[in-house]
Parts: sequence; structure tokens; C-alpha cells
Amino acid sequence: MNALFPHVAQTEDVIVRVAVSFLPEQSELAKERWFWAYHIRVENCGEGPVQLLNRHWYITDGRGFRQEVEGEGVVGEQPMIGPGEAFDYVSGCPLTTPNGAMEGSYTMQRADGSEFEAAIPRFPLAGPAVTE
Repeated sequence: MNALFPHVAQTEDVIVRVAVSFLPEQSELAKERWFWAYHIRVENCGEGPVQLLNRHWYITDGRGFRQEVEGEGVVGEQPMIGPGEAFDYVSGCPLTTPNGAMEGSYTMQRADGSEFEAAIPRFPLAGPAVTE
């Protein structure tokens, strides 16, 4: 296990690692707004390049409400990841509950044009304890 990226999933030759941090400075607990940053590293352990085309997220809040988010690329990019290389990015997620979880997949394309879904591991979003 990698201490920096405790949440890991591997699909074929692509490893997705996730680290998450609660951001109290961007949260407003009195307004029921909790905010997390997540750092993702997509590693290509294969012998050919892969390109990250699309993202597909499931975001679940502490009440069990599940939101589905899809879109092209990540942070405005559709990165090409060469053999032995990695692509890192940081994004964020607000919730109206102090806890929840995220998981999903990336649509990856191989050099021959074929595609596959690389799993994004489920990771918890956990804020500070709420006191009444």
C-alpha cells in the first residue's frame, strides 16, 4: 500500500491511485457545506500509450443520495499517458453532509483505438464530527 495514495484500483495495465483531504477552510459547516480535495494519479504500466478520454463518477452523500457525473477528460484535459508514465491532477467535491464517498471509472483508449473502462477506487469523504 502506498501511504500517499491509500485508495488503489488496477484495470489491465492502468493503476488509479487516490488521496483525499477534507478542506475546512473551504467548508461552511453552519451552511451544511463540506468540501474535499482529491489527488488522483493515473499510471500506465503497459507497453503502449493510453489516453484518458472520459470520466464517470458516482458521488454518494451521507444521506445515501447518489449523483452521477460524466464528462470529457479531467481538469480540461484528455491526457495521453506513455508507457511507464503517470498523470496527476487535483480536483474537489462539495457535499451537503459531513461524509460520503466517491467512485467511478475513466474511459481509456489504447493506441489501436480500442477502449476500456479503468476503475477509480471507492474512497470515503469524511469531515469533522458534527456537534449539535
